[in-house]
Amino acid sequence: MAEKKKRKGTMKGHSISGGQKRPTKSGAGMTKKGVAKYRRDNPGSKLKTAVTGSVKKGSKDSKRRKSYCARSAGQMKKFPKAAKNPNSRLRQARKRWKC
Repeated sequence: MAEKKKRKGTMKGHSISGGQKRPTKSGAGMTKKGVAKYRRDNPGSKLKTAVTGSVKKGSKDSKRRKSYCARSAGQMKKFPKAAKNPNSRLRQARKRWKC
């Protein structure tokens, strides 16, 4: 029998009920628990939680936020249906990141 290999970088096994993802009502995105699980499953990963607080201009966190906002703006173009819905995971996550 051939063993099934888990694809690296996949979010399979992460759920809201398992506590790894936030529900859309509380801003979507991943929780600390979810990030920890992802990093266990994918050694060498540098995944971090969202930058939600106030940050100094030009700091590392400020640059991460700017980068995330730029990437997620591309997702808004790619998925116009999600972009129009204020309760979509994409819109809620962007709001949480203060994009």
